[in-house]
Amino acid sequence: MPAHMALTSGTKLGPYEILAPLGAGGMGEVYRARDTRLGRDVAIKVLPSHLSSNPDLKQRMEREARAISSLNHPHICTLHDVGSQGGTDFLVMEHLQGETIADRLQRGAIPLGETLKIAMQIADALDKAHARGILHRDLKPGNIMLTKNGPKLMDFGLAKPMTGVGASAVGPLTPSTPTMSVASLSASASPLTEKGTVVGTFQYMAPEVLQGAEADARSDIFSFGCLLFEMVTGRRAFEGKSQFSVLGAILDKEADRVSAVQPTSPARLDEIVHLCLAKNPDQRYGCMHDVKIQLGVLANADPAQDVAAAVPSAPVQSRLGWLVAGVATLAVLGLAGAHFFGAPRVEPVVRSSILPPPGGAFLMMAVEAGPPVLSPDGTRLAFTARDEKGKIMLYVRPLNSLTAQPLTGTEEAMYPFWSPDSREIGFFAGGKLRRIDAGGGPPQTICDAANGRGGAWSRDGVIVFTPTTSAALLQVPAAGGTPESASKLDTSQGENSHRWPVFLPDGKHFLYWSRTVQGVQGNALDIGVIGSLEGKQLMKSETMAVYASGYLLFMREQTLMARPFNARTLEVSGEAVPVAEHVAINGGVTRPIFSASENGSLVYETGETAGNWNLDWVDRDGKQTGAVPQPDRYFYPALSPDGTRLAVDLFNGTQGTQDIWIFDLARGTRTRLTFGTASQLSPAWSPDGKTIFYQSNAKSGYHLYSKAADGSGSEQTVLESKDAEEAIPTCSPDGRYVVYLRRTGAGNQPTIDVWALPLFGDRKPFPLVQSAFLKGGAAVSPDGKWLAYQTNESGRNEVYITAFPAGGAKWQVSTNGGVAARWRKDGKELFFLDPTDNVVAVDVNTANNAVHLGVSHPLFQASAIQRQSGPYDVTADGKKFLINTGNLKEGSEPLTLVLNWTAELKK
Repeated sequence: MPAHMALTSGTKLGPYEILAPLGAGGMGEVYRARDTRLGRDVAIKVLPSHLSSNPDLKQRMEREARAISSLNHPHICTLHDVGSQGGTDFLVMEHLQGETIADRLQRGAIPLGETLKIAMQIADALDKAHARGILHRDLKPGNIMLTKNGPKLMDFGLAKPMTGVGASAVGPLTPSTPTMSVASLSASASPLTEKGTVVGTFQYMAPEVLQGAEADARSDIFSFGCLLFEMVTGRRAFEGKSQFSVLGAILDKEADRVSAVQPTSPARLDEIVHLCLAKNPDQRYGCMHDVKIQLGVLANADPAQDVAAAVPSAPVQSRLGWLVAGVATLAVLGLAGAHFFGAPRVEPVVRSSILPPPGGAFLMMAVEAGPPVLSPDGTRLAFTARDEKGKIMLYVRPLNSLTAQPLTGTEEAMYPFWSPDSREIGFFAGGKLRRIDAGGGPPQTICDAANGRGGAWSRDGVIVFTPTTSAALLQVPAAGGTPESASKLDTSQGENSHRWPVFLPDGKHFLYWSRTVQGVQGNALDIGVIGSLEGKQLMKSETMAVYASGYLLFMREQTLMARPFNARTLEVSGEAVPVAEHVAINGGVTRPIFSASENGSLVYETGETAGNWNLDWVDRDGKQTGAVPQPDRYFYPALSPDGTRLAVDLFNGTQGTQDIWIFDLARGTRTRLTFGTASQLSPAWSPDGKTIFYQSNAKSGYHLYSKAADGSGSEQTVLESKDAEEAIPTCSPDGRYVVYLRRTGAGNQPTIDVWALPLFGDRKPFPLVQSAFLKGGAAVSPDGKWLAYQTNESGRNEVYITAFPAGGAKWQVSTNGGVAARWRKDGKELFFLDPTDNVVAVDVNTANNAVHLGVSHPLFQASAIQRQSGPYDVTADGKKFLINTGNLKEGSEPLTLVLNWTAELKK
């Protein structure tokens, strides 16, 4: 350590004013300082006294510092100045902000696309340094800072002119904040040595350097190979239980092939790393420029023609440890011939099945669903499932394990998505956008999201998401904050929702699906970019798409298709080819059930009638007593006041919209009530049974309309607000009011309140329940004096009762969560769904203009679909329930997992 005293804030070294210490080590002390001449922050390295007192070393340091300062490159940390004051010698360097690759690797391997981008930039920096005759000699993850402008190569403190002898002494280029790793400042990580001594960090050192030979450019290439191996695999190329065993491995043991650790890695990458790590320098690349060229070729390669070489049988079998169904199909063609004739072997395509948690079921097809999503590195699968008790939670399953783990605190989770480092998961629950560590822990709330429809997490820490059903995209820092607009609906083209965003490899552009009032004919796949609200249409598409392995994966009817896509030029090319048939689509939200990772893994659900649900009659004991004929994609069942008819909306898979249908329950017939290219949904009966009120998105967002229940006459406008949307109407028993949900704040902070529209007088709407929290499930009591509704003001949805239409005091009905309230015809009993899908009954006494509640009684478990949106109705006497229970097989069928799916595209 230096003998001089540590510098304090305010100390001046020439024009540089010390602000705060950043770190210390064998190379000296590092401070953040202010360049008072240029008004910028810099990093000051104060050199150790033993260096300053040695004239030869000091002269060499100054000479080499001048050489390094000439390395003007965007990916090399700049050395600004060398100075001396009062016996204190110091270096002045660029002040960086970010994290080192070593810090990043603590969260796992870096996705291939990101790795290649970083590696090409580092290779270019080293190529330029070598061209000026300067070696680095301590290339390692801790000496590369990842900044918002790309990687910065640091610690040329061990750098040496190739024509000189001995080690130079330019200090390491420091991290920029106290929270960052300062490992590069430790004596062991960055040793300052005299002439003839081995320098560098031995875990990344070339064998010839460890043996005392003179380093050259090929030594840096070996270190680069170690770095590249670690970025791709998440572990070091040479490992051991002690320093001696690591040294022995570097000297005598061949490093594992990248493909043995990451079997779906490209064959060209496998070969690049292998050549960089050759023991004999003469067998490595001759210069860094050659490495850079090969990386460029790899980055532009056709993924389908550059699959990884087949790995030995043992590593392959280790990847098959998680196969669940017990039978995997290995598409291994021509391997024997390749073995004997030397042709490159293609890694086998591996198929397997993934079962739901024991006793539970996947929740894929409900409106409040959680379709499976693979982590970017392809090691884990996240999904929402219902356990044996009906509790809905987020699960994470490592693909090398047979067990999926539920994540505590994720009750009612919807539409999960991964962080780019595969360490965390974003999801929607309780009207909020949240995040949680994939290994478990307390979830964190990011911002409001009333009814999310997908999110995407960029490597810059930005989440783009859809806050509710009819909205453009928003963006918000992953750490939390106030959302800002990320896209803008083009209402002139009939757009009413942007949803299911997916970031592209550059971390700036993203795909999203644009839904229009024209349905399938108008829906499209668009490309957006951070910093602009304008989107560019890429192609017409029935559903959202995912980018993976150089392809866009999207649906054409029920066939999963792949089409080549250049993520740099943002253009598709060639024809789409089928990947899998009969892939399920969640029709209620137009979300296909598939996901793909960056390393060539694909998961999907199949099903000929996926999304067709049953409307079952169930008594108070949970016994099924009948069913509405013909399963279909039912939503919002509503019994007529006399109980003889049923209004329901059905999803039209061909058009991608919903329409109202009327069932005659006695005759078993159904008649379509609404038509058109827009969606009409959430029907509600007038008290006399002659009129159906509903919501429609025919005119830029959802508004309220009505039509005669017998189909006669034309559609009538009930309410079209300019500054709000209206949804999920219900009618008061006297027919004087339509109660509905009013949504405002389509930009950043959507608010959903309960309002009423008088059907008499001036017909001026007014609020019934208004607050900063989300509401739903409004139902007026049969006597017209009380309103039941749900709100998340307590942190989760609970059912309350308040006076109608005056409002005021409220009484909490549910005690452990509740949604979808329904009254018995006499108003003496209220039903709702609890978080485990039990239908719960509560006695209600409203004598003396006050609410007196009895004890809650769970009646039976409903296993209902679309919990938040009203999945059931009840007969007037409260003895029978009509419940949208879904398909009995739904959620119990296994998912299909495919490794190296692109290998089949060119067959």
